[in-house]
Amino acid sequence: MSVENIISEQLQEAIAKLYETQITEQQVQLQKTRKEFEGDYTLVTFPLLMLSMKSPEQTANEIGEYLSNTMPELEAYNVIKGFLNLKLKSEFWLGRLNSALGNGAFGMGEPTGRTIMVEYSSPNTNKPLHLGHIRNNLLGYSVAEILKANGHKVIKANLVNDRGVHICKSMLAWQKFGNGETPESTGMKGDHLVGKYYVRYSNEYKKQVDELVGQGMSKEDAEKNAPIQQEVQEMLRKWEAKDKSTLLLWTMMNTWVYDGFAITYKNLGVDFDETYYESDTYLLGKSLVWQGLDKGAFFKKEDGSVWVDLTDEGLDQKLLLRSDGTSVYMTQDLGTAHQRFTEHQLDEEIYVVGNEQNYHFQVLKLVLKKLGFGWADAIYHLSYGMVELPEGKMKSREGTVVDADDLVEEMVSDAREMSQELGKLDGLSNEEAENVSRMVGMGALKYFILKVDPKKTMLFDPKESIDFNGNTGPFIQYAHARIKSVLRKADESGVAMPEIVPVVLLNPKEVELVKLIEDFPAVIKQAGEDFSPAQIANYTYELAKEYNQFYHDYSIMREEDEGVKHMRLMLSKQVAAIIKRAMLLLGIDVPERM
Repeated sequence: MSVENIISEQLQEAIAKLYETQITEQQVQLQKTRKEFEGDYTLVTFPLLMLSMKSPEQTANEIGEYLSNTMPELEAYNVIKGFLNLKLKSEFWLGRLNSALGNGAFGMGEPTGRTIMVEYSSPNTNKPLHLGHIRNNLLGYSVAEILKANGHKVIKANLVNDRGVHICKSMLAWQKFGNGETPESTGMKGDHLVGKYYVRYSNEYKKQVDELVGQGMSKEDAEKNAPIQQEVQEMLRKWEAKDKSTLLLWTMMNTWVYDGFAITYKNLGVDFDETYYESDTYLLGKSLVWQGLDKGAFFKKEDGSVWVDLTDEGLDQKLLLRSDGTSVYMTQDLGTAHQRFTEHQLDEEIYVVGNEQNYHFQVLKLVLKKLGFGWADAIYHLSYGMVELPEGKMKSREGTVVDADDLVEEMVSDAREMSQELGKLDGLSNEEAENVSRMVGMGALKYFILKVDPKKTMLFDPKESIDFNGNTGPFIQYAHARIKSVLRKADESGVAMPEIVPVVLLNPKEVELVKLIEDFPAVIKQAGEDFSPAQIANYTYELAKEYNQFYHDYSIMREEDEGVKHMRLMLSKQVAAIIKRAMLLLGIDVPERM
């Protein structure tokens, strides 16, 4: 039971005795006491005045006096206008610390029986992953881990967009200009090689459009009639018709990309329980569209294309199948959703996709409802903001993106350089130094991205992210390493810590640390409800910052009182455990030494 629940129960009992009225826990307005006042928790008495029929001050004093006689955990109370501030005893906070220390699953929720799928990554197989994909992958992975910590069964899913016009663009460009290049012959990662030809297609297409416009054709007609655009549409038709040579080319180039993606995923530290491929699910989607057409949920235009009319829902008409029978993104998303809910009996599916696709997911849910699927309301679009750089937005087709692989290596290199300058790698072997550099570099990248509310567009600054001061991953990682150093020194000095925390008087800094530890389960719960790793990140920063202040102000190993020394070591041990557990929810490792 949380501290708030303990106090709330006591308050409900007090109000029942004093005013002969039963109230619910929700009616008790309890909040943490503001730092400028003395106390741990504050009761807002104004909603209770209709029961007491007295002034706010009288009501607060009356409840405070009752609690001082009936609540053994209460040390003192004070009243500021209509606010009742409650200060709990040091022994109470020691007991809460003992409970946390003895609980290896502290903060983790009980099993809920709910099955939730989190889809993230969802790359196209025509280019390597970039900075935008990094936010997607890190956010999806962390949300999945947080939901698991809340007791849900979680399935981490990846949908690979391995078919469509965009894939054919890379294929066609390689066929026309590649001269048989392979990852082996060029020494390039497969996804980078394929991405090279996606950019080559774009350049050729732009050149042809400009030539046609120069010959007097309108830009709109030129974009439709550019020869290379006609060729790519024909390649897509051949692919859907299962033309053998087209399928062989597609399989070869996709294999190159999958091998490249696997390396990037490993470096990012993300994984998946299920991988779906658009090339498998689009056919199911097409069958659902035909079923909807038969039921009258959709309609066909004169050119043979199939549409859904969503004007009654405040949207517009949406294409589901092209006139040549080829599918669109929406088609395969229908098939994928149906397959997943059928196979896994999901209670909820979360799509981690950028906010530029808000309309798409509005439509997806509405179309599924028109098809009669009751689980359509169990779909949730975790819409996140784009990642921008000081130089501006990224564009894949122009080859101006920040490549994920390059960024990872840059972060590790910068971490190595910064750590060496600050002496963080002193005394470490070459292998340990390299491991710490990678840990710090990746921790800096992940933390900087995840500490921002997912809904917000963010500016990523690599140099700022790797600072060992401020709200950064390296700051928290170093705080953990510092605590582990203290604990090692205690062990080397032969300090034998007792099984339970000694009964000593806690100072205000120590109480604040215990309070923050106490908050951990509630933070995990709220982060799971809001799908927000940022709440975990910023909580962990506050915990590390509070510990650093405590470490600066009070001695641990030089403390003469053995009981106080043991308490501070055990408090430190629990803070380190929470930091490690919290950072793992963000996909971040913390070093044992720096």
